[in-house]
Amino acid sequence: MKPVILTHGGAGRPTPDAPESEGARAEAVKACAQACEAGTPWLKSSGSDVALEAVIAAAMVLEDDPRFNAGTGANLRLDGSLELDASVATSDGRFAAVACLRATKNPVLVARALLTTPHVMLCGEGATRFARQQGFAEASMVTEKALKRWKAARERLASGRLRPYEQGWKNIQFHGTIGAVARAADGTFAVSCSTGGTSMMLPGRIGDTPIYGAGVYAGEHGAVCATGHGELCIKRMGAFRVYTRMAQGLHPQKAIDLEVADFPQPYEVGFIAVSREAHGMGATDGYMPCFALEA
Repeated sequence: MKPVILTHGGAGRPTPDAPESEGARAEAVKACAQACEAGTPWLKSSGSDVALEAVIAAAMVLEDDPRFNAGTGANLRLDGSLELDASVATSDGRFAAVACLRATKNPVLVARALLTTPHVMLCGEGATRFARQQGFAEASMVTEKALKRWKAARERLASGRLRPYEQGWKNIQFHGTIGAVARAADGTFAVSCSTGGTSMMLPGRIGDTPIYGAGVYAGEHGAVCATGHGELCIKRMGAFRVYTRMAQGLHPQKAIDLEVADFPQPYEVGFIAVSREAHGMGATDGYMPCFALEA
């Protein structure tokens, strides 16, 4: 079976009205390609969990890139705090996630460490304490870009001049998640996902990234990673819906297209998915940097 890895940098990024959108989009796709390249050596190696290690290596590249809303580039919450979500899953049924993790550089590595414990999810103070116990040092992840975005969000709230999808604080756009899916030569699959949420969110908010079946899903038929409006992905169990269609025999691209078409407007969503024979990617408005690379 031909190994392959796919990565994405979040649906709706950059925004269509941004003057630098074309250049920023090209650079974001390039970063996704570099993330794929970081994962392919694992897919070329032998042994167990090569698909898992591949998607983790890919996710780390994007977490370390401040242009993406995960890890180093994560958004601040409305109170100025920074909380991170991440998850990993494999086709043999293993899953682990951390939510509202604080001051930790690569949350996907903390999720990977949790995979070896009896738990499937830790959040908040417990997740942060676990990270320190596992040797992950405290690190400030606040960037100037995040501070600027946070201040802008608070100004919009104070002035009432909200964007169309922010009106009444009911149509908030949650996007910017990064993720990866991979298929190994032995037919196993894995998925990783990491996010900083959005600037306009309350402390303690948990999106779809750490929710199995919403942000990620993996099984014998393939792996799926979602990005976009987290609350709706949770309600719709978006990743699982795409996976179910693939399990029924649909091509991954068709499975994604159907879920994207069904997603309520004006919210955004995007998916990458891989099956035994193929892979696919797509988003509601097309603004989702992504890349696929065969090993």
